[in-house]
Amino acid sequence: MKNKSMLLIFIAIFTLVLVGCSNNKSNQSNKEDHKLNVVVTNSILADITKNIAGNKINLHSIVPIGRDPHEYEPLPEDVQKTSKADIIFYNGLNLETGGNAWFTKLVKNANKKENMDYFPVSNGVKTIYLEGKNADGKEDPHAWLNLGNGIIYAKNIEQQLINKDSANEEFYKKNLEKYINKLKKLDDIAKVKFSSIPESQKMIVTSEGCFKYFSKAYNVPSAYIWEINTEEEGTPDQIKSLVRKLRGTNLRALFVESSVDKRSMKTVSKDTSIPIYSTLFTDSIAENGQNGDSYYSMMKWNIEQIYTGLSK
Repeated sequence: MKNKSMLLIFIAIFTLVLVGCSNNKSNQSNKEDHKLNVVVTNSILADITKNIAGNKINLHSIVPIGRDPHEYEPLPEDVQKTSKADIIFYNGLNLETGGNAWFTKLVKNANKKENMDYFPVSNGVKTIYLEGKNADGKEDPHAWLNLGNGIIYAKNIEQQLINKDSANEEFYKKNLEKYINKLKKLDDIAKVKFSSIPESQKMIVTSEGCFKYFSKAYNVPSAYIWEINTEEEGTPDQIKSLVRKLRGTNLRALFVESSVDKRSMKTVSKDTSIPIYSTLFTDSIAENGQNGDSYYSMMKWNIEQIYTGLSK
């Protein structure tokens, strides 16, 4: 009888342990389910968001690494994720909303509301305009190529995350502070480096005219074949115009972006006898494990490559 009682007690304890484990798993699952579902439009925004939010969110980036975000066709998965998103971050400044306006169509079809569900991370950036025209639709979208603007992006992302998820406010604030300090140090390094290059050798030449924000931040003029990737690219007239500009200069290096066809810049290099020094990151970070696989590391790479190429 005593053995039977002990057996019943053991079974009861074992059952309670199983129930407890089951409840713990259920609670953990509920916690996972209550994470914010965050969608961003490209890999640069994804990386900045990840640095602030860590594992507190479920994150989906729409435009794949290495692809041009100016013109894109969302996949069914992107549509589904956007429809279920608690918050959506996009660059703004006519990047995803220009050209074929793929982002505008996406959020409209997902019944998302501006400044309620989706937010431009570039709010507060001092806009530079294409063709020197201060007009809607002429915004240069490449603001992130100035690290000071990258810090603005990070602050905007943090604020919206807190607005949607105040329970993790301290976590977001702590990560933001650490991340900003890291970006500021790199920004200071860049300013010192570029101030040492002789003026006659200072010019960043790329295929797309995407370095205007970089140029202004670090006092290095820029030139290009075409102004933005949504226009005609690498026409004979565009190439001739740049070649004329470069002939007779003391420029030591040309650069080509990771997301564009290199053939046009190779023609410029041949016609000017100025070598292509390196590939730069502009519209996307690199694949994981490669140089430039985060916003910080892509900017560090760009700064180092441009400085070394122009000063050699």
